Amino acid sequence: MAKKSYDYLFKLLLIGDSGVGKTCILFRFSDDAFNTTFISTIGIDFKIKTIEMQGKKIKLQIWDTAGQERFHTITTSYYRGAMGIMLVYDITQEKTFDNISKWLRNIEEHANEDVEKMILGNKCDMDDRRIVSKERGEQIAREHSIRFLETSAKTNVNIEKAFHALAEDILRKQLSKDTEEPSNNIHVTDQKDKKSSGCC
Repeated sequence: MAKKSYDYLFKLLLIGDSGVGKTCILFRFSDDAFNTTFISTIGIDFKIKTIEMQGKKIKLQIWDTAGQERFHTITTSYYRGAMGIMLVYDITQEKTFDNISKWLRNIEEHANEDVEKMILGNKCDMDDRRIVSKERGEQIAREHSIRFLETSAKTNVNIEKAFHALAEDILRKQLSKDTEEPSNNIHVTDQKDKKSSGCC
């Protein structure tokens, strides 16, 4: 059997309202590209990127979900098995920030209990059109004990940092699990491989 080219596979999920820039964040991180003409994500899409961390090769499978209501039934099944979730809002759109609490409830209902979470206030390059202050973003993150960053896919602010921080939190958890029960990691990785082999 071919040797695996990575030590861990982490499944990450980008969620948030339609138009907040989830696809742009994903493309900036995976391809270092920015495109202003993305069409809305239909259902679900994913990218793979391998990073090095603490001497380990980590394969990130990043799922980009559609924000529109009509796709929510598709996307809820993707919460299962997600190890990290990024909740994205647009700092120029009040409603997308208000809906963060709704997305957090979705995570509580559908995701694993120990999933790592992070809130991203996207489009921080558009400060002149800002409606949601950074303090408000920090406050909601504090209330839920979640990491928070403001990002810009356009000017590439904090994109790498966000993914690396989330992956680091998951890795820390995995490493402590591995020391408790060595067989656990093998089981988890195999499960993920089975799931992803059909689509890529």
